[in-house]
This record gives sequence, structure tokens and C-alpha cells, in this order.
Amino acid sequence: MAEAVVELYPGTKVAIGPPIEQGFYYDFEFPPDARVTDADLERIEAAMRAHIEADEPFERRDVSPGEAIETFRAQGQDYKVELIEDLVRDEGVETVSLYRNGPFEDLCRGPHGPSTGRIKAVKLSSLAGAYWRGDESRQMLTRVYGTAFFSGKDLDAHLERIEQAKARDHRRLGPQLGLFMLREEAPGMPFWLANGTTLLRLIEAEVQAQLRKRGYEEIKTPHLMDVDLWHRSGHWDNYRESMYFTESGERQYALRPMNCPGACLVFGSKRHSYRELPLRIAEFGQVSRAEREGVLHGLLRVRAFTQDDAHVYCAPEQVVDEVTDICAAIDELYARFGFEDVRVELSTRPDKSIGSDEQWAQAEEALRRALEGQGREYKLNPGDGAFYGPKIDFHVTDALGRSWQCGTCQLDFSMPERFDLSYTDPDDEQRRPVMIHRALLGSMERFAGILIEHYAGRFPVWLAPLQAIVLPVSDRHNDYAGRVAAELREAGVRVAVDGRSESVGKKIRDAELGRYPYMLVVGDREEEAGAVAVRSHEEGELGAMPAAELAARVRGESERA
Repeated sequence: MAEAVVELYPGTKVAIGPPIEQGFYYDFEFPPDARVTDADLERIEAAMRAHIEADEPFERRDVSPGEAIETFRAQGQDYKVELIEDLVRDEGVETVSLYRNGPFEDLCRGPHGPSTGRIKAVKLSSLAGAYWRGDESRQMLTRVYGTAFFSGKDLDAHLERIEQAKARDHRRLGPQLGLFMLREEAPGMPFWLANGTTLLRLIEAEVQAQLRKRGYEEIKTPHLMDVDLWHRSGHWDNYRESMYFTESGERQYALRPMNCPGACLVFGSKRHSYRELPLRIAEFGQVSRAEREGVLHGLLRVRAFTQDDAHVYCAPEQVVDEVTDICAAIDELYARFGFEDVRVELSTRPDKSIGSDEQWAQAEEALRRALEGQGREYKLNPGDGAFYGPKIDFHVTDALGRSWQCGTCQLDFSMPERFDLSYTDPDDEQRRPVMIHRALLGSMERFAGILIEHYAGRFPVWLAPLQAIVLPVSDRHNDYAGRVAAELREAGVRVAVDGRSESVGKKIRDAELGRYPYMLVVGDREEEAGAVAVRSHEEGELGAMPAAELAARVRGESERA
């Protein structure tokens, strides 16, 4: 693609072009007189295909950084020069590899395929703006996204998945279904509408059931706390670039990016005996993180969100059993929400971390034993742990085969030390507890976004914010429709009434767009019979039945789920 772009737009400066999960992208600084739009993608594709048909071999040569810098500087490729200089400074490289195909040569680690002809199908999908190195103070580049496959059939299947993903996009469905809205006045901070708030409460209720079942205590801690707390917890040294700060008088405060320091203050507020352990403290805590505006993405990447957080304080010998219990809770929740394909990763110590080598080794071994004791398959993810401890991450696969990281279980020996937490053992000695950070779903907002796309907004009956809508045939049936809705609400059904002066046909079409599990039409015949004409999305026309019978049906479907 870079070869085609440079060929079509002489003077283009080439930046970086990595593979990504759904294909690849390349960032370019086009000449000032070039006005590249989505309409130009087909032209670039055609040039790419010409090079594919030429079956140009990829030829590698290794040169000194100085020679590579001289080569790219002579071409005016400033971004390549900067990349090489950084490789020398950060990695101390003595050689860099350049790859050539046809007349085009690029900086790349490689390895490459044998030749361009191995790729049979390419597609460029979109353009986007991207700052060089992700730095908003640097040059804005044009990012070209694309994908490639070994056959046209594979490409067609991929493009079909993309179309399905667009139809399921939660950013489109959210406002359409009255779930949430996003506003420029608060970037990355969603406004939850009535239906969306109901959805959040339904999700939260499932987590609450797990808390009750497993003996958790629930707390609430402040959103805003003195900055000294974040020095003590380690967030100041390891996380402050992602935090928001404010001042009042001479004191500096921070909006919490995580809930764990507040939980530590609660635990440390009184003495504890070994008989109380494990002590499980849960909090649906709202946190704020200073994400760059360019990476915000609907509900999936936000600045303000709520975590279904909990912190378990236990003795070292209790860790394996507690981690096993947390994993069981996550399994039960994901099954409830309809996720059957769950992948697990064990992430180990990152470069930026706190705590001793001994603590990290002990924590990583405990998580490994917990996973292996369950007979659970997992993938090792070296260097991706939290700064305070290793973690187990749970990834769910949605209806389109996309993987999402949700739940997490993190083992922490450092924070109890930093907050001087202790409990009294059977010999009346003071011991340091181990702290387990865990979230069953992760961000509630993000999980809601995943659910919207997984179900394409058409939730199962038990999870639907509105389970039924009553559609009066004409205005004179509105009073009866209201009485039906009141009866259904009394029976526990979440129901709305469309009382607009529109034709019943239009109401039915709009109800389809609203993705209600049940549509209840009421006219003269239904009012005389004291019934509703029921239309199920899953089963079609069900005929007339009393409202009480429909309510029983809804309850039954919700209980069986």
C-alpha cells in the first residue's frame, strides 16, 4: 500500500504501518496539494493490485543506522529518520533492515512473505486522522486502513462481518434505542437515558446476586481524595498521566482512577482478626481516567465509568481458594449473559511496577496454581500485569467472533504494605494480608456496549429494558392500553405504550426498530375480550391472550434464561 501511495502521490512522507487485529494501517503525510478522500481508496487499491500481479519479490538488506538515515533523509522521509534515531537511542541497534519490492524500499523489522503475488485479495476500508506518535502536539497524519487475504472468498466473508459489525454498532443503536447519548460537552462521559439506566441496573443486579451468594460486603468511597493518598498507593509514580487533578485552597486532590486505595482505607480503619478473613469488600465505584480524545470510542473507551469492583483481603494460604471462587463467579455471570466462548490470560510483571522480586514470584505462582487447579486452559501474557501485581484476565467472544477483555483478578502484595494493613493471627501476632483486586465484568459501561453489539440491541426478554410495548389501534383505545400497561407493570413486566396518533402499521414498524421482545396490539376486539393481540419477535403472531397470561409468559422466559 505504501508503494502505491508514494507512486500516486509523489512527495508523500511515509510514517508507520503495523498489522492490527482486523488487517493493517499505514500513516502518511500527503503533499499539501493532495486532497485524499474515501473516494480515492479504489484508485489506491488498483495500484496495489498492479504490484500484486507483478509478483514483485521482497528483498531485504541490513545496513548501518547511519546509512539508513542518509538514505531516508535524501528522500525527505523525516519520519523514517526519526524512527531510526529512536532505535539507536532506545535499543542500541547496530543495523536496521530495509525491504524492497519493485522500486520501493521501506524500513521494516520483517520478516516478509516471498513476494507480493502471494496476496490474492486486498481491500482498503477507511481513512482517519492520527497524530504522529499519538502526540496531539505533533503533525496530524492520514491513516489508511485496509485488510488482505489469501483468497477472494475469505475477503468477502470478512467484509460481511464488517457490515454486520456496522449494523450492530452500539454508537448507532444506543441513541436509537434510548439507551445513552454522547455529547461534545462531556467527551468520553456518556449520558445514560431511561432505557440504558434500566439496562445498567439489570446488569448490576446479576453482579449483586454474585455478591450475596459469595459473602461480599458493599461499600461506597469518595470520588475525590487528597493527592497524598495517591502518592502512598503508588498511583502517583505509575499512573498519574492518566489522572485528573484539582485544587481547593492549598490542598491538591485527584479524581480516583481506581477504587483500591479507598478500600484500603476502609480495611485499615479498624483491627481485624484472622477469623474475619477472607474479608470481601465490593464497590460499584465510578472512576475517571484522562484518556486522549482521539482514542475515545463510544462506551468501549471512555473517561468516566463504573467498575464492578471488589477487594478481597486474605491470608496467603487462602489465595488459591479465593481466586478459584472468583473465577467460578465470572464463569456463572458470562454464561448468564450468553457468552459461551471465554478465553483466559495470565499476565506477569510489567517493566513499570512496584514490589519485590520475591513478592512478584510468589503472586505469579499463586495465580498459576489457581488456574491449573481448576484444570483451566490459559495463555501466558508476559509483561502485561498491573503495576502492583500479576493478573488473570477473562476475554469473551461475541456473536461476530470478536474478543473482548472484561473480568480480571489481580494479586497484590504491595498495597497492603503501603497502607500498613494487618490482621491478628491465632498466636495474636500481626500479619500482613494479601489483597486481591477483582472485577467480574470490568467497566459496566464497556460491558453494556459489548452486550448491545453482541445482541444487536435485541436483548433476551430478561435483559430487555422494555419487554413489551402496547400499540393501541386508534386514539380511542389509549385508555384501555394504559390499563393493560398498568396491569403488566403490577405483574413485574417492563412495558411502554405508544399513544401517538399514528397508524397501527407505523407503530408496528417503529416497534420493530425499537427491538421490543413483545408487541401487544389492542383494538375494539381486544378491549371487549379483555385481552391483547400478542406478537413475539422470536415466534411471530401468538394470538389474543389476557395480560396476566402474557405476564406469566414473560416471567417464565426470564426465569429459564
